[in-house]
Amino acid sequence: MNLIQIIMYSGIFVFAGTGALKARTHQMDIFGGAVIAFATAYGGGTIRDLLIGAHPVNWINDYLALALVVSAVIIVSFFRTDQIRFRRTIFFTDAIGLGMFTVTGIERSVSYNINDGYAIIMGVITATFGGLLADILCGEKPDLLKRGELYATACAIGGVIYILLKKWGIEYNLGLFICVCIVVAVRIFSKKNRVRLPEV
Repeated sequence: MNLIQIIMYSGIFVFAGTGALKARTHQMDIFGGAVIAFATAYGGGTIRDLLIGAHPVNWINDYLALALVVSAVIIVSFFRTDQIRFRRTIFFTDAIGLGMFTVTGIERSVSYNINDGYAIIMGVITATFGGLLADILCGEKPDLLKRGELYATACAIGGVIYILLKKWGIEYNLGLFICVCIVVAVRIFSKKNRVRLPEV
């Protein structure tokens, strides 16, 4: 298993956990939690694969990915904490998942000969559209579309820097790590300093 696969599977587990935590806020049972976890973990990657013509989509026949989603739901179902720590956990797991999925989305797109600009867009879609789908299933206005802390923008910034690092010949594994760290750092900075994009 190479590093990009490790990052991908880690991202699936993290996003599945985030989805399960979200399901808890809507008083769902473990089945409902599994549905939201599945949507959060797989939604963005599925849309990306359909757009770049990757068939079958990446999770079909991948039992490890399925096991990670189920494991995340079971672990979350036993995890209880106070509200402040609960919100903080969701934020940090989501930020880490965003960084991981941005990288894997870019790399998978590049492997299908998608140019750098659209590969970054595919990275953003991979990282954010699972959460958008989960919000819709939960009957919420998607966070992706609301004016708030930098979300998709954080993924785009990390993606641009990742592509630049590749062009500058930065060591592959180091570039992956830097991209994830940048996405997480931008999310944390924007939340702490209330950095927002301007209104339409």
